[in-house]
Amino acid sequence: MASTSDHSKEHSNRSSIKKPKYHHGDLRRALIQAALQLIAERGVEALTLREVAQQVGVSRMAPYRHFADKAALLAAVAEEGFRALKAQLLQAAGHLEPVERLQAIGVAYVDYAVTHAAHYRVMFGTGRADPQSFPALFQVAAETFDVLVQTLVAGQQNGTLRATEPKQQAQIAWSLVHGLSMLAIDGHLTAVGCGSAAELAVEATRSLAEGLRRQDGT
Repeated sequence: MASTSDHSKEHSNRSSIKKPKYHHGDLRRALIQAALQLIAERGVEALTLREVAQQVGVSRMAPYRHFADKAALLAAVAEEGFRALKAQLLQAAGHLEPVERLQAIGVAYVDYAVTHAAHYRVMFGTGRADPQSFPALFQVAAETFDVLVQTLVAGQQNGTLRATEPKQQAQIAWSLVHGLSMLAIDGHLTAVGCGSAAELAVEATRSLAEGLRRQDGT
């Protein structure tokens, strides 16, 4: 028969096993972090609110205190991602001249995608939340794109970049870095031995800047 001390020890051991928990007030943050972890492991489409709740260690109904459904959770994850991407682009831009700024934010964009692949997939991948349905997400996504647009506008105003429609130029520039980012996070660059994403980002953005640079008479 086990002694009283043995029972006390067993109870103590059970009590020392920590269950997932969250501090009052930060459940929303914990749910977003859990969603990112699960997305990194299984992808966006496999994510469920029930699994997120289980990951955090709360009841399956708890996520609904903050998110109406899966789309709302994905929108929150994407919004957070765009805010971080915008901050990284602005930091890279600094006080550089427009041509150098264009290159710097292009490299920073690819770096963000590679180092925050789960966020990036939620922002742009299959199964993402529709920004039109989530005003805050739509707003920050537009602000992030505008960092690129304003860089091109500045280059046109000081005469270093060709005077064409800046939003169209921005779409072309974004297509370049977005395509490179997706190839990188999907592992295709490694598969064909093209070099690192960082190296290619430098070369690609240099070529982009040269292509958009104003020539005499244009």
